[in-house]
Amino acid sequence: MSGDFSLWVYLAKTPLLWLTVTLTAYVLADRIAAATGRHPIANPVLITVTLVGGVLALTGTAYPVYFEGAQFVHFLLGPATVVLAMPLYERRATVKRALVPMLTALAAGAATTLAVVIALARLLDIPQPILVSLAPKSVTSGVAMGIAQALGGDPTLTAILVILTGIIGAILVTPMMNALKIQDMRARGFAAGLAAHGIGTARAFQVSEVAGTFAGIAMGLNAFLTAILAPLALHLLFK
Repeated sequence: MSGDFSLWVYLAKTPLLWLTVTLTAYVLADRIAAATGRHPIANPVLITVTLVGGVLALTGTAYPVYFEGAQFVHFLLGPATVVLAMPLYERRATVKRALVPMLTALAAGAATTLAVVIALARLLDIPQPILVSLAPKSVTSGVAMGIAQALGGDPTLTAILVILTGIIGAILVTPMMNALKIQDMRARGFAAGLAAHGIGTARAFQVSEVAGTFAGIAMGLNAFLTAILAPLALHLLFK
């Protein structure tokens, strides 16, 4: 028994252990999702978070120790976001035809998100640091954490809120769009990317390449616009 414990202590200190655990958990989660026919509730990110969280809890591993080994996944968020430009380029003609509706939806979506956050802050008397961390919750994590840190928020809390927002959005987007009888994949995808950033975009690509393309566009544009609007809105709130 002591030998097994010593082996675990040794493995826990190796840089690749937690990266391997994370990737293995995601592969398993993706197979589970595929076995359910990509049901919205069987979201691979949600399953991965649950599996990895369970391993951390069982082994008593602190988050900083985990992140030190798995941070390469965090590094890949940037390149993965840039790669989304490929389907955008391939479908540029379709994008141009829907440019005006997209920009209108973008402005409405970004403004509504910030308005809801500010309204909650006034209603629930949310402290300023938490509000700042909450404001960019619908933006992809790399950008959201940067916004929160620049404005005095907690980037770690922001990352958690971003993941929760993405998972909830990815689960709800398909049944919600079906209930609203919205069949246009451009609109469905754009809504997913706007509200649920990268996780919503991944879900959109599972449904349709067109939906995924427009989700990627929404995710990128929303990150840019929120980086401008969030500081202005928070300045007006706390001045």
